[in-house]
Amino acid sequence: MSNSYAQPILRTADLSEALGIVERLLGIANLQDLEIDFDGLVFSADVLAPLLELLPHAQWYAKGDTGGSSEKGDDPSAHFPVRFRAFAEEPEMVGPFLDAVGDSLATVRWDFMGWPEAPEVGLGTGGTRGAFVTLGVNVRDLDLKESSTDYTVWVHVKYVEAKRAPWLAAQVGLSVIGDLVMAPY
Repeated sequence: MSNSYAQPILRTADLSEALGIVERLLGIANLQDLEIDFDGLVFSADVLAPLLELLPHAQWYAKGDTGGSSEKGDDPSAHFPVRFRAFAEEPEMVGPFLDAVGDSLATVRWDFMGWPEAPEVGLGTGGTRGAFVTLGVNVRDLDLKESSTDYTVWVHVKYVEAKRAPWLAAQVGLSVIGDLVMAPY
């Protein structure tokens, strides 16, 4: 499988505005098989403990040279910062995750069946590989490297359907605000 490509369409200090745009995008998507993926860079036990309680099957691994991980059964408090990941979660977990993540860098990715037809740009229905919406929390990139104090919404598309990203932005009254980039995982 190939990676999707993502393009930012909104940057805001208002979480409710960002979630409103996500909701509007999801309103035009085929939400069959909807699941949520969480990713974060966590710097303290005060944030990680509630996240692990909320999502007990989540995985973590050390970002530094210590090599610690949940797979090895290590104590995360000896390995900060840690990368936190949970896949195929229910949509109801988004609110509690956002409450627990605090000032950590994080993303929430909605994964679903496909985008609608975009005849104005010559595209049929978009399939699963390029059908995501991501909300960035305290981060300006999808790799969790560039911290910020705001929220970013990205739409994901297939590279060969790059014209779909500005079309999607226009469907919610916005335009793209950055480059199309290859998304991780």
